[in-house]
Amino acid sequence: MSENIIYCYSGAGHCLDMAKSIARKLGDTDIVMMRRFPAKTDATEAKRVGFIFSCMAGGLPGDVEDYVRAVQIAPDAYRFAVEQFAGYLGCGLHKLDEIVHLDYWTGISNHSTAIWLMPHNLTFPPTTPETAQARIDKKAAEVAALVLAGRRSEKRPPKAAVFELMSKGLSQTHADRVKTFAANETCIGCGTCVQVCPRGNIQLVGNKPEFGSNCIGCLSCVQFCPKQAINIGKITEKRERFPNPRITPAELTKEIIHID
Repeated sequence: MSENIIYCYSGAGHCLDMAKSIARKLGDTDIVMMRRFPAKTDATEAKRVGFIFSCMAGGLPGDVEDYVRAVQIAPDAYRFAVEQFAGYLGCGLHKLDEIVHLDYWTGISNHSTAIWLMPHNLTFPPTTPETAQARIDKKAAEVAALVLAGRRSEKRPPKAAVFELMSKGLSQTHADRVKTFAANETCIGCGTCVQVCPRGNIQLVGNKPEFGSNCIGCLSCVQFCPKQAINIGKITEKRERFPNPRITPAELTKEIIHID
Protein backbone atom coordinates (compact mmCIF):
# COMPACT_ATOMS: atom_id res chain seq x y z
CA MET A 1 0.00 0.00 0.00
CA SER A 2 1.30 3.44 -0.93
CA GLU A 3 1.63 6.11 1.74
CA ASN A 4 -0.67 8.40 -0.24
CA ILE A 5 -3.71 7.80 -2.45
CA ILE A 6 -5.29 10.37 -4.74
CA TYR A 7 -8.67 9.57 -6.25
CA CYS A 8 -8.99 11.45 -9.51
CA TYR A 9 -11.72 12.17 -12.02
CA SER A 10 -10.49 13.69 -15.26
CA GLY A 11 -12.19 14.21 -18.61
CA ALA A 12 -9.74 16.23 -20.70
CA GLY A 13 -6.69 15.31 -18.62
CA HIS A 14 -6.26 18.53 -16.61
CA CYS A 15 -7.18 17.04 -13.24
CA LEU A 16 -4.98 14.01 -13.89
CA ASP A 17 -2.09 16.31 -14.79
CA MET A 18 -2.58 18.17 -11.50
CA ALA A 19 -2.86 14.92 -9.56
CA LYS A 20 0.46 13.79 -11.01
CA SER A 21 2.12 17.09 -10.11
CA ILE A 22 0.91 16.84 -6.52
CA ALA A 23 1.87 13.16 -6.33
CA ARG A 24 5.43 13.90 -7.43
CA LYS A 25 5.76 16.32 -4.50
CA LEU A 26 4.18 13.92 -2.00
CA GLY A 27 6.03 10.84 -3.22
CA ASP A 28 4.88 7.21 -2.97
CA THR A 29 1.39 7.92 -4.29
CA ASP A 30 -1.21 5.85 -6.09
CA ILE A 31 -3.51 7.86 -8.34
CA VAL A 32 -6.75 5.89 -8.60
CA MET A 33 -8.97 6.99 -11.47
CA MET A 34 -12.70 7.49 -10.92
CA ARG A 35 -13.87 7.62 -14.54
CA ARG A 36 -15.48 4.31 -13.69
CA PHE A 37 -15.75 2.40 -10.41
CA PRO A 38 -12.29 2.73 -8.80
CA ALA A 39 -10.00 -0.29 -8.96
CA LYS A 40 -8.94 0.31 -5.35
CA THR A 41 -11.46 1.33 -2.68
CA ASP A 42 -9.57 0.15 0.41
CA ALA A 43 -7.44 3.14 1.41
CA THR A 44 -7.29 2.28 5.11
CA GLU A 45 -3.49 1.94 5.15
CA ALA A 46 -2.86 5.29 3.44
CA LYS A 47 -1.54 8.18 5.54
CA ARG A 48 -3.09 10.79 3.23
CA VAL A 49 -6.10 10.45 0.93
CA GLY A 50 -6.89 13.10 -1.66
CA PHE A 51 -9.59 13.77 -4.24
CA ILE A 52 -9.02 15.79 -7.40
CA PHE A 53 -11.91 16.37 -9.77
CA SER A 54 -13.60 18.83 -12.07
CA CYS A 55 -16.84 20.68 -11.50
CA MET A 56 -19.47 19.18 -13.79
CA ALA A 57 -22.84 20.87 -14.18
CA GLY A 58 -22.26 22.57 -10.85
CA GLY A 59 -21.64 19.35 -8.93
CA LEU A 60 -19.57 16.18 -8.78
CA PRO A 61 -18.89 14.55 -12.15
CA GLY A 62 -20.39 11.28 -13.32
CA ASP A 63 -20.96 8.72 -10.57
CA VAL A 64 -18.16 10.10 -8.39
CA GLU A 65 -20.46 10.59 -5.39
CA ASP A 66 -21.30 6.88 -5.37
CA TYR A 67 -17.66 5.93 -5.94
CA VAL A 68 -16.49 8.05 -3.01
CA ARG A 69 -19.03 6.40 -0.72
CA ALA A 70 -17.37 3.07 -1.51
CA VAL A 71 -13.89 4.28 -0.47
CA GLN A 72 -12.71 3.15 2.96
CA ILE A 73 -10.40 5.58 4.77
CA ALA A 74 -8.67 5.18 8.14
CA PRO A 75 -10.12 7.45 10.85
CA ASP A 76 -6.79 9.20 11.42
CA ALA A 77 -5.89 9.67 7.73
CA TYR A 78 -5.43 13.21 6.42
CA ARG A 79 -8.07 14.02 3.79
CA PHE A 80 -7.83 16.73 1.15
CA ALA A 81 -9.51 17.75 -2.09
CA VAL A 82 -8.90 20.03 -5.07
CA GLU A 83 -11.62 21.01 -7.52
CA GLN A 84 -10.99 22.56 -10.93
CA PHE A 85 -13.80 24.74 -12.24
CA ALA A 86 -14.46 27.27 -14.98
CA GLY A 87 -16.61 30.07 -13.59
CA TYR A 88 -17.94 28.82 -10.24
CA LEU A 89 -17.07 26.35 -7.50
CA GLY A 90 -20.47 24.68 -7.39
CA CYS A 91 -21.53 22.18 -4.73
CA GLY A 92 -19.11 19.32 -5.47
CA LEU A 93 -16.69 20.02 -2.62
CA HIS A 94 -19.58 20.31 -0.18
CA LYS A 95 -21.00 16.96 -1.29
CA LEU A 96 -17.55 15.36 -0.99
CA ASP A 97 -17.02 16.87 2.45
CA GLU A 98 -20.30 15.43 3.68
CA ILE A 99 -19.01 11.96 2.82
CA VAL A 100 -15.31 12.01 3.80
CA HIS A 101 -15.02 15.05 6.14
CA LEU A 102 -12.14 16.91 4.51
CA ASP A 103 -9.27 18.36 6.51
CA TYR A 104 -8.22 20.67 3.68
CA TRP A 105 -9.95 21.74 0.48
CA THR A 106 -9.39 24.26 -2.27
CA GLY A 107 -10.44 25.11 -5.81
CA ILE A 108 -8.83 26.67 -8.86
CA SER A 109 -10.30 27.92 -12.11
CA ASN A 110 -9.14 26.41 -15.37
CA HIS A 111 -10.26 26.41 -18.98
CA SER A 112 -13.70 24.88 -19.49
CA THR A 113 -13.82 21.54 -21.26
CA ALA A 114 -17.63 21.64 -21.51
CA ILE A 115 -17.50 23.19 -24.96
CA TRP A 116 -21.18 22.47 -25.61
CA LEU A 117 -21.81 25.15 -22.98
CA MET A 118 -18.99 27.66 -23.46
CA PRO A 119 -15.70 28.05 -25.35
CA HIS A 120 -12.71 27.46 -23.08
CA ASN A 121 -11.45 31.01 -23.73
CA LEU A 122 -14.45 32.35 -21.80
CA THR A 123 -13.02 30.94 -18.58
CA PHE A 124 -13.04 33.35 -15.65
CA PRO A 125 -10.57 34.91 -15.23
CA PRO A 126 -9.58 34.79 -18.93
CA THR A 127 -6.16 33.21 -19.50
CA THR A 128 -4.21 31.57 -22.29
CA PRO A 129 -3.72 27.79 -22.12
CA GLU A 130 -0.04 28.37 -21.32
CA THR A 131 -0.80 30.78 -18.48
CA ALA A 132 -3.47 28.46 -17.12
CA GLN A 133 -1.02 25.54 -17.12
CA ALA A 134 1.61 27.56 -15.27
CA ARG A 135 -1.00 28.63 -12.71
CA ILE A 136 -2.14 25.04 -12.21
CA ASP A 137 1.47 23.89 -11.73
CA LYS A 138 2.02 26.60 -9.11
CA LYS A 139 -1.20 25.66 -7.34
CA ALA A 140 -0.24 21.96 -7.35
CA ALA A 141 3.07 22.77 -5.65
CA GLU A 142 1.27 24.91 -3.06
CA VAL A 143 -1.30 22.20 -2.35
CA ALA A 144 1.37 19.52 -1.96
CA ALA A 145 3.31 21.69 0.51
CA LEU A 146 0.17 22.40 2.55
CA VAL A 147 -0.81 18.73 2.58
CA LEU A 148 2.65 17.70 3.77
CA ALA A 149 2.38 20.35 6.48
CA GLY A 150 -1.04 19.06 7.54
CA ARG A 151 -2.88 22.30 6.81
CA ARG A 152 -6.53 22.38 7.87
CA SER A 153 -9.15 24.61 6.27
CA GLU A 154 -10.87 27.02 8.64
CA LYS A 155 -14.27 26.65 6.98
CA ARG A 156 -16.31 23.85 5.44
CA PRO A 157 -16.88 23.99 1.66
CA PRO A 158 -19.89 26.15 0.71
CA LYS A 159 -23.17 24.27 0.36
CA ALA A 160 -24.20 26.21 -2.77
CA ALA A 161 -27.70 24.71 -2.84
CA VAL A 162 -28.59 26.55 -6.04
CA PHE A 163 -25.85 24.65 -7.88
CA GLU A 164 -27.16 21.35 -6.58
CA LEU A 165 -30.49 22.15 -8.21
CA MET A 166 -28.72 23.29 -11.37
CA SER A 167 -26.65 20.11 -11.43
CA LYS A 168 -29.79 17.97 -11.41
CA GLY A 169 -31.32 20.07 -14.18
CA LEU A 170 -28.28 19.98 -16.46
CA SER A 171 -27.85 16.26 -15.90
CA GLN A 172 -31.39 15.76 -17.12
CA THR A 173 -30.78 17.74 -20.33
CA HIS A 174 -27.62 15.74 -20.99
CA ALA A 175 -29.71 12.75 -22.06
CA ASP A 176 -31.02 14.80 -24.98
CA ARG A 177 -27.61 16.28 -25.75
CA VAL A 178 -26.10 12.81 -26.17
CA LYS A 179 -28.37 12.20 -29.16
CA THR A 180 -26.55 14.95 -31.09
CA PHE A 181 -23.03 13.44 -30.81
CA ALA A 182 -21.66 12.68 -34.29
CA ALA A 183 -18.39 12.43 -36.22
CA ASN A 184 -17.97 14.42 -39.41
CA GLU A 185 -16.12 13.60 -42.64
CA THR A 186 -12.68 14.33 -41.13
CA CYS A 187 -12.92 11.21 -38.93
CA ILE A 188 -10.16 8.71 -39.75
CA GLY A 189 -11.58 5.81 -37.75
CA CYS A 190 -8.58 5.71 -35.39
CA GLY A 191 -10.65 4.51 -32.43
CA THR A 192 -9.31 7.07 -29.93
CA CYS A 193 -12.87 7.93 -28.92
CA VAL A 194 -13.59 4.26 -28.23
CA GLN A 195 -10.42 4.04 -26.13
CA VAL A 196 -11.12 7.05 -23.90
CA CYS A 197 -14.83 6.48 -23.28
CA PRO A 198 -15.12 5.31 -19.64
CA ARG A 199 -18.52 3.70 -20.21
CA GLY A 200 -17.83 1.71 -23.39
CA ASN A 201 -20.49 3.91 -24.96
CA ILE A 202 -18.78 4.25 -28.35
CA GLN A 203 -18.10 1.60 -30.98
CA LEU A 204 -16.70 1.75 -34.49
CA VAL A 205 -19.18 0.69 -37.13
CA GLY A 206 -17.99 0.87 -40.72
CA ASN A 207 -14.88 2.66 -39.43
CA LYS A 208 -17.01 5.44 -37.93
CA PRO A 209 -17.99 5.91 -34.27
CA GLU A 210 -21.52 5.26 -33.14
CA PHE A 211 -22.65 6.68 -29.81
CA GLY A 212 -24.93 4.96 -27.33
CA SER A 213 -26.94 6.49 -24.51
CA ASN A 214 -24.69 5.48 -21.59
CA CYS A 215 -22.78 8.78 -21.48
CA ILE A 216 -21.66 10.75 -18.41
CA GLY A 217 -20.60 13.85 -20.33
CA CYS A 218 -16.85 13.64 -19.69
CA LEU A 219 -16.30 14.81 -23.32
CA SER A 220 -13.03 12.87 -23.56
CA CYS A 221 -14.08 11.71 -27.02
CA VAL A 222 -14.60 15.30 -28.17
CA GLN A 223 -11.44 16.63 -26.58
CA PHE A 224 -8.98 13.88 -27.54
CA CYS A 225 -10.14 13.23 -31.12
CA PRO A 226 -6.97 13.93 -33.14
CA LYS A 227 -8.98 15.38 -36.04
CA GLN A 228 -11.53 17.29 -33.94
CA ALA A 229 -14.10 15.30 -35.89
CA ILE A 230 -16.57 14.70 -33.06
CA ASN A 231 -19.14 17.37 -32.38
CA ILE A 232 -22.19 17.92 -30.21
CA GLY A 233 -24.69 19.17 -32.75
CA LYS A 234 -23.38 22.28 -34.51
CA ILE A 235 -22.48 24.34 -31.46
CA THR A 236 -18.99 22.85 -31.05
CA GLU A 237 -17.95 22.88 -34.72
CA LYS A 238 -15.96 26.11 -34.43
CA ARG A 239 -14.97 25.82 -30.80
CA GLU A 240 -11.39 25.02 -29.92
CA ARG A 241 -10.59 21.81 -28.09
CA PHE A 242 -8.39 21.86 -25.02
CA PRO A 243 -7.12 18.42 -23.97
CA ASN A 244 -4.17 18.55 -21.61
CA PRO A 245 -1.02 18.26 -23.75
CA ARG A 246 0.80 16.30 -21.03
CA ILE A 247 -1.78 13.51 -20.82
CA THR A 248 -2.21 10.82 -23.46
CA PRO A 249 -5.39 8.83 -24.10
CA ALA A 250 -3.61 5.69 -22.93
CA GLU A 251 -2.68 7.29 -19.62
CA LEU A 252 -6.16 8.70 -19.10
CA THR A 253 -7.65 5.21 -19.30
CA LYS A 254 -5.34 3.59 -16.73
CA GLU A 255 -6.99 2.41 -13.52
CA ILE A 256 -4.07 3.19 -11.20
CA ILE A 257 -0.95 5.29 -11.79
CA HIS A 258 1.83 4.94 -9.21
CA ILE A 259 4.33 7.74 -8.64
CA ASP A 260 7.32 7.24 -6.35
